[in-house]
Amino acid sequence: MLLVLSLGVNVYFIGKWMLVDQFYEPSQEESIILSEMVQKTVDSAEYKRLAEKEKIIAIERSMDKNKGGGFPYYFMVSVRTDNDTYLFSCNNEQCSEMEIFGQTYSIYQDEKPRLPFR
Repeated sequence: MLLVLSLGVNVYFIGKWMLVDQFYEPSQEESIILSEMVQKTVDSAEYKRLAEKEKIIAIERSMDKNKGGGFPYYFMVSVRTDNDTYLFSCNNEQCSEMEIFGQTYSIYQDEKPRLPFR
């Protein structure tokens, strides 16, 4: 029984790593790249125009290797405002600039920011 339990746990963790973590959780090198992309996003002209029009509440970075495309197109920076969430990505393979490639609903249309600070 202990052997079956041990095998089941190992299969679960190996399967989780192969099917989920490898494609959605950034490695240490990928985390550094994502951090640099956040800085490029904040420095971009589109972000500055957005900051003039709307209140920026949060910036989140993510990666999704399943969405298609090669490096660096599976990296994304989400900029949450009080109206929408804007999705930034690299505009070319060298990632010389970040640009908005889409937008989605923002939870902050209906909710207040989650931090308890003023």
